[in-house]
Amino acid sequence: MKRVLLGLGSNKSFNGLAPMELLSHAGEELSRLMKDVHFSSVYRTKAMYVEDQEDFYNAAALGWVSDDEDAFDFLHKINEIEAKYGRDRSREVRFGPRSLDIDIELFGDERIETPELQVPHIRMEERAFVLIPSVEVLKYSADEIVREKYINCLAALESKGGAEGIIKLQAFPKAVENGTDRKR
Repeated sequence: MKRVLLGLGSNKSFNGLAPMELLSHAGEELSRLMKDVHFSSVYRTKAMYVEDQEDFYNAAALGWVSDDEDAFDFLHKINEIEAKYGRDRSREVRFGPRSLDIDIELFGDERIETPELQVPHIRMEERAFVLIPSVEVLKYSADEIVREKYINCLAALESKGGAEGIIKLQAFPKAVENGTDRKR
């Protein structure tokens, strides 16, 4: 089985669903794509890059897929989930508000560098809002070396004040919480 680490974010409602509800729905969908999924807590964070927008709600998901799962096929599956919950990349401002954003942070030990997909995610190490929830769920991975790497990245960011303003809100939304540790 291949370990998959995803970053989730939302700061814009869609079809009457608030960002926390959108994350919950995304979690349900992701639980069908991956096995033995674990979700981090949800964190409220200030927007980066384009700062004049609502705060984001961020989380991470760690799960496993079969060794023969293709990263690009998996990317298309999560893009379909994003679209289902209101994401339209053709109409959004880069780094602007979005109803749902799901990024592949890690996909097994693969290294991918294409215009469509970069793994490990190219900005993961500069984003405390990704690192904090990722470190939280990476404890469920047997790969302590990977977790330690991101703990060190987070410590470096924290030493420069790069993790300020990130507030832990709660365990992952209740609609998904009961399924987080089930084998599928």
